[in-house]
Amino acid sequence: MLLEKYNKEIIKKLQEELNIKNVNSVPALSKIVINMGVKDVLADKKNLERGQEIMSVITGQKPKVTKAKKSIATFKLREGEKIGLMVTLRGKRMYAFFEKLVNIVLPRLRDFRGVSIKSFDGRGNYNLGFSEQIVFPEIDPSKMERIQGFEISIVTRSKDNKEGKALLEALGMPFQKGEQI
Repeated sequence: MLLEKYNKEIIKKLQEELNIKNVNSVPALSKIVINMGVKDVLADKKNLERGQEIMSVITGQKPKVTKAKKSIATFKLREGEKIGLMVTLRGKRMYAFFEKLVNIVLPRLRDFRGVSIKSFDGRGNYNLGFSEQIVFPEIDPSKMERIQGFEISIVTRSKDNKEGKALLEALGMPFQKGEQI
């Protein structure tokens, strides 16, 4: 399991690589947040239920319904209307999801050559977007009524992008060759 590997091997490797003396200062995964803006939820309320079902199958946990913070007339959106879903993973579930993402989901993408280094936010956190949820093995494409995209934010306990990249590389994230931070 990835959590055990992190505790036994990766911490020591990162400590040497980044020249960190204190073990508690070594970068680690803090949480993984999966966000999904549900399309056409205002037209058909069942889209939200379908989205909840998909997210709970993918993550293994019930998603939280997010609401609009303010009204936007051009989108016919009112403040407080349900417009999306969100799941926050921590602990063992987070490491299990990350392992599935790196070893199963990303290699299934068509023409995959690695994820871009440019998706770091400056503080070592990494963001990844998917245009469709059928890349996950739990989802049966024949039962899908509509394709839905979502975003994954991997939040780390690192000071900068360099430390975040070192952590994610040690955990097995396949970055594109030749790109620099």
